[in-house]
Amino acid sequence: MRRLLLVATLFAGLAQAAEPLTIDVHRDPNCGCCKAWIKHLESNGFVVRDHVESDMAAFKTVQGVPHRLGSCHTGVIDGKFVEGHVPASEVRELVERDDLIGAAVPGMPAGSPGMEMGDRQDAYQVIGLTESNGEQVLAEYPAR
Repeated sequence: MRRLLLVATLFAGLAQAAEPLTIDVHRDPNCGCCKAWIKHLESNGFVVRDHVESDMAAFKTVQGVPHRLGSCHTGVIDGKFVEGHVPASEVRELVERDDLIGAAVPGMPAGSPGMEMGDRQDAYQVIGLTESNGEQVLAEYPAR
């Protein structure tokens, strides 16, 4: 009986780990790099609900995205914002961390997911934001 319970618990944990994360992505209707970022998320196992917005600035304000961290699109996952071209691995980290309310890649750095330009990659950081507006670097990507 104990063995059966252990096996059932193991399979339940694996089933939860395999469930895809769902993210809502809000974007301008004419943005091609936003669509490319959506493809990046989908290819990394996310389910994406795509929303076209007529006023992205207003949407970002409602979501609490600081202007200094702004980019072209905003995702929302588990009530947290994902601003700009954040790699899927850092979106997963954001979901797992209770201390963060959002993550951002400010601007539109070449070579970030959705901004691929051949071999070019600008250096960029993924910034995490806490409730008190404290910022921390979640990841650094060097220039190539």
